[in-house]
Amino acid sequence: MKYVTKNTLFAALALASWCTSVGCMGPILRHQSPGSTLADDVPSDATLVSNVAHPYGMGYVKLEAVGLVTGLTGTGEDPPPSPQRASILGEMNRRDVHYPNQILASPDTALVLVRGFLRPGIQEGDRFDIEVRAPTRSDTTSLRGGKLLETRMTEMAVLGAQIRKGHLMAVSNGAVLVDPNASIKDDPALARRGRILGGGVVTKSRNLGLILDHERQSVRISQQVGQSVNRRFHSYINGRQRGIATPKTDEFIELELHPRYKDNVGRFMQVVRNISIQESPMQLQSRLLLLKSQLLDPVTSATAALRLEAVGSEEAIDILKLGLDANDPEVRFYAAEALAYLDATDAVAPLVLIAREEPAFRVHALAALSAMDDGAAFDELRKLLRVKSAETRYGAFRSLWAMSPADPLVRGENLGRMFSYHTLDVSGPPMIHVTNSHRPEIVLFGRKHQLKLPLVLDAGPQILVNGLSGGEIKISRFGETTEQRVVSTDVDEVIRAVVELGGTYPDVVQMLAQAKESGALASRFRINAIPETGREYLKPSGDSQSSEKDAETAIDSFDLETPSPELFGRRS
Repeated sequence: MKYVTKNTLFAALALASWCTSVGCMGPILRHQSPGSTLADDVPSDATLVSNVAHPYGMGYVKLEAVGLVTGLTGTGEDPPPSPQRASILGEMNRRDVHYPNQILASPDTALVLVRGFLRPGIQEGDRFDIEVRAPTRSDTTSLRGGKLLETRMTEMAVLGAQIRKGHLMAVSNGAVLVDPNASIKDDPALARRGRILGGGVVTKSRNLGLILDHERQSVRISQQVGQSVNRRFHSYINGRQRGIATPKTDEFIELELHPRYKDNVGRFMQVVRNISIQESPMQLQSRLLLLKSQLLDPVTSATAALRLEAVGSEEAIDILKLGLDANDPEVRFYAAEALAYLDATDAVAPLVLIAREEPAFRVHALAALSAMDDGAAFDELRKLLRVKSAETRYGAFRSLWAMSPADPLVRGENLGRMFSYHTLDVSGPPMIHVTNSHRPEIVLFGRKHQLKLPLVLDAGPQILVNGLSGGEIKISRFGETTEQRVVSTDVDEVIRAVVELGGTYPDVVQMLAQAKESGALASRFRINAIPETGREYLKPSGDSQSSEKDAETAIDSFDLETPSPELFGRRS
């Protein structure tokens, strides 16, 4: 049960009286999700973008293709006649591949179905993850060790007995990452599917925009919306200021994603839809007074913070700073989050505390910190690299990398031109983190990671890691000729030797997972410990705090409507 203070009650009665005299479009105070952009608590003389337009380009676009995986060790098949086989043969003929039927007949190749999702606002040249799987009735037993040949991806549909393709939107290829724990015997379905991290490259950008509602379509309103958005957001081209909104027709305004929101497109569109249109200074002052009272009420604080962020003025920032001193943790969080996207240093301390202690808000707090151009935010994120929580640690690393990828702390190296490799000289429990989304990446937290002998590990189908005694490990690659490397038990040396012998990212991940499972790796090992959305915020009862375990298993209907930042989203 919520308790209403006397000041809050008087404010609500005053607002109700004022609204009765001028006319409002619904209740002033109501339960709403953080993602709400409905304007039923906005004064009747204020019109928001959301009152006249709805967003364009905010859904995910599914791309599909039929591809060919090679490099298998007898786990493929000769695919039977089907529309998919006809499609891959047509593509091989287009590329002038000799003897295509013989290639398909090899047990070292497999026909696969390829799928990927283009996120909102993705641009030409950007990368995204690819999913591959053997068809349902395929005799392929495993895709481990395979590599997808270059595949052209389009929107697809099956009409009759033929596969119809749309325009080319991406190309994909790369090494297939199969679940390291999947075996042909125990997990046949998992062994027949995998991912290629960052394996897709976009060939056609996706536009964002606003579509005017049918009854609002006119050149005048289109121009007014564009001008209002450009007063709030602009970018610089060759030193010249340029707005991000371009009215194209009487019903469509094209939007350019503002750089501060590059990893949180959903929030960008929320803010745009909360921008006011043709608002006079007197109207703005009246609305700011309303937003101030709404910000301090947990029921309306999320939407009020968004609307203050959409105003973006010094007065709006001052009001948001008042929220940082509120007693309610939700009010403090929403105020700090909006301030971060306005690059106000005051947001840093509360967001870092939230990222450390409150799992329900962690993902949004880290995303907001990564959007800042503030040295204090970088320094505080760096401190989170040594905490106990794996997801807080790795979330801080990803935020730092998004904020400043060239910084020596997080820059790392492109190991073997196959994956991003980072060794962080930080304190805290030794931990090794690998990804199965976004991009192939290995992060070593701390420099002291050792393997215990004896051990025998697989690094893909052709590389064996063998350490039986002494302090040395022999790494062998078997093929037409046998190559070997002898290194110490240091994990860094072992990884580099595997890559020198031709090991791929999936090979290294398989080796590390086996080492952890067998007890040969003492360091903590985590796969994709990414902060999650959709967690319930459990209000403190007395002095007690919400528990990490409960927060990881519960779902909050409010947060489900809050867009997930692309920085941490899994479907990319």
